[in-house]
Amino acid sequence: MRNTGFIFFLLGLMALLDIYVFQVLQVVLPTSSKARLAIIIGYWVVSISAMLYVFTYPYINHDNWPRWAVTYSRAIIFGLVLSKLLASLFFAVDDLRRAGTWLFGKFLQKPTDVAQAGAGITRSVFLSWLGLAVGGTVFSTLVYGFGNKYRYHVNRLRMSFKNLPAGFKGMRIVHISDIHSGSFTDKEAVANGVKKILKEKPDMILFTGDLVNDRASEMKDYMDVFSQLKAPMGVYSTLGNHDYGDYVQWESIEAKRENLEKLKQVHKNMGWRLLMNEHVVLEKGNDQIALLGIENWGAKANFPKYGKMEHAYPGSEKYPFKILMSHDPSHWDAEVRTKYGDIDLTLAGHTHGMQFGLELPGFKWSPVQYMYKQWAGLYEAGDQKLYVNRGYGFLGYPGRIGILPEITVIELA
Repeated sequence: MRNTGFIFFLLGLMALLDIYVFQVLQVVLPTSSKARLAIIIGYWVVSISAMLYVFTYPYINHDNWPRWAVTYSRAIIFGLVLSKLLASLFFAVDDLRRAGTWLFGKFLQKPTDVAQAGAGITRSVFLSWLGLAVGGTVFSTLVYGFGNKYRYHVNRLRMSFKNLPAGFKGMRIVHISDIHSGSFTDKEAVANGVKKILKEKPDMILFTGDLVNDRASEMKDYMDVFSQLKAPMGVYSTLGNHDYGDYVQWESIEAKRENLEKLKQVHKNMGWRLLMNEHVVLEKGNDQIALLGIENWGAKANFPKYGKMEHAYPGSEKYPFKILMSHDPSHWDAEVRTKYGDIDLTLAGHTHGMQFGLELPGFKWSPVQYMYKQWAGLYEAGDQKLYVNRGYGFLGYPGRIGILPEITVIELA
């Protein structure tokens, strides 16, 4: 929102929506009552306050604001615009109906009938109330979602593989992804999620990228929380697209490079083994499997391809079972399945399930599915499996609606 052109575009959109919605409010509210006056005053106080915030946004030093204040103010602005925009769609349908009625009367009715009809083309109270109800429901739902961002859901599943060595049968893996520590505002709630992970007593913990939003410094207050994650066979991690600092302006290329090196050190200081286009061998008794981890590799044009399977894979061929950690699930169809058919299990994250959707037994939906074929949960093709974690943290919108933050517990069989 720091772009001046965008600021004025947004202000113009907000003003038009406010006027449009207000015209409808005047129709549906009682003509004379204290409630009508209170609603109108409240409406304009909120609307003008929102526009003033947007107007002054480029001049505000948000570094001095509490993180929660910045996060929620942006989310509320977004919610107000979205809810009014959706409500306006219903109002527009009503206006089209009214215009059609007027045109029908003008060209197909007698002049005397046209005058009578024109005087009687009133706004539909039903469509007006429906639009207001939809807009109000959307805004209320977005506010409700604020309370779900730390409601960590433990999702347990058992995966069977015919080539899994006997020594690894029954092995328990906790898979987490997309921590996005720069978005957190409640350290205690985050720590409660870590306690849930430890309560599962996993043999190994795997993290598939996006530890931060942009900067390594975002982990400063959470190092002591996530360093508690321990497992007998270790904690392994990879990088996600946000970990490289590609989405902020750096004073120099060297500063960006230093940030990435600091982030790598964060992983090390927490006791996590960061896999950078490489593989490690895991042993249980006389049995061995390979764990591969690559840097971010996205098939979508907007996301970088730092990952190099040609570096991570060689040498792993001799092991009967392989797990790949790759942040972006689009990597599975684009490269893993086509070139590496002996990768048994791929673990990914990245999508967050868009933090919005609907999940019922046997059915799931989110707008993100129109961009990502694999966006949440388990996918299978032949003998290969992909699991996409819904994310531990959140980004942008400080909440979740229908898609809860996830801790995945996988038992190998």
